[in-house]
Amino acid sequence: MIFNTGIFLMFFLITFSVYWISNRFLGIRVRNAVLLLASYVFYGYWDWRFLVLIVFSSVVDFSIGKALMKSSEGTVRKRWMLTSVILNLGLLGVFKYANFFAGGFQQLLESIGLTVSYTTLNIVLPVGISFYTFQTMSYVIDVYRREVEAETDPLNFLTFVAFFPQLVAGPIERAAHMLPQFRKALTLRPEHIRMGITFIAWGLFKKVVLADNFAILADQFFAESSTYQSIDVVLGVLCFSMQIYGDFSGYSDMALGLARLLGLEITLNFRTPYRSRSFREFWRRWHITLSTWFRDYVYIPLGGNRGKVYRNLMITFVLSGLWHGAQITFVIWGFLHGLMLILERRLSVVKRIIPPVLVIILIHLFWLPFRAESSGHLLSLVQGLNTFSGEWKMWTIIEDYGLIHLTLLAWCVLIFRYF
Repeated sequence: MIFNTGIFLMFFLITFSVYWISNRFLGIRVRNAVLLLASYVFYGYWDWRFLVLIVFSSVVDFSIGKALMKSSEGTVRKRWMLTSVILNLGLLGVFKYANFFAGGFQQLLESIGLTVSYTTLNIVLPVGISFYTFQTMSYVIDVYRREVEAETDPLNFLTFVAFFPQLVAGPIERAAHMLPQFRKALTLRPEHIRMGITFIAWGLFKKVVLADNFAILADQFFAESSTYQSIDVVLGVLCFSMQIYGDFSGYSDMALGLARLLGLEITLNFRTPYRSRSFREFWRRWHITLSTWFRDYVYIPLGGNRGKVYRNLMITFVLSGLWHGAQITFVIWGFLHGLMLILERRLSVVKRIIPPVLVIILIHLFWLPFRAESSGHLLSLVQGLNTFSGEWKMWTIIEDYGLIHLTLLAWCVLIFRYF
């Protein structure tokens, strides 16, 4: 069930009505129960078996949070925290990376002359698992650090984890921000309706008008990119950069709007990232909740700005690349961003030499490894960048798509200046 469908509209209208009636006449707990049930219906619509995982993760971390609250002994508390981290990362590893490692092991054996019949595990990735595992894990770490109080009401905690507007594509919420909202009485105000509808409309525009249309061009390019030249690669990656931003930020905006219509406030996840004047600024504007998550739970624990800063940056961004998927190309993407951040820190003159327009060009080009299907595919794309002769094949795709249609899209991008 995705946001820009008729079935979701029906689902939300029913949820909205029952939710506010319950809030008005039956109280906070019934309201939250309605929201939790709706969230499980929303998530189970993809595949009801996924519910087992999200309930398991929620129950485990709720129980560990209570155990941390009751314990004052440092070693015991640390063990509980590590239990949560290991279980959450273990779940994420099995469902997100098992196929990758199984296939890699088979290739390794074959490279040394051992022919094996090794069937790659056919594991389906549960929708949103990267988001809700990070969300519950951060809750346990915050309780361990005594930055938040452990939640004592299981209903509130289960609703916090499964809250459907941000369950599938973020933002990754923190317990300190969301849990208090589930404990208090809510009132639907006119400004909530106005803001909610505005965010939803803006998100739908990004998703349906921009992302879905640029996806047509990007998908055709990346499907046959081995025979393209430099201008084709540039146009192809520009189409994808518009697609991924419109898609991801569009969902985030719709999530903001849906939450506001339910009287709740979630975190702004994108803030015109393609206007950034440096890579550091880009990561303060792009997928903000993921950036701050890695800062607070990876970069700072590694030492942050103290000690081996460049090592800490590189580890953080390589891991953030791996978070996006089990491919070496995602690791390369994270490495490139980490490298540019290190150069900005190491060579202050870089900020003066590299104009903001070049920063944006590099950010766009770095989407090549993110979108590439494999390292071989990425290599062919890079080779295409160095090819300056031959037929301009993207022009054929553009003509087939419709010049007038594409011109209108281009004007939308220019008018809103990358939104």
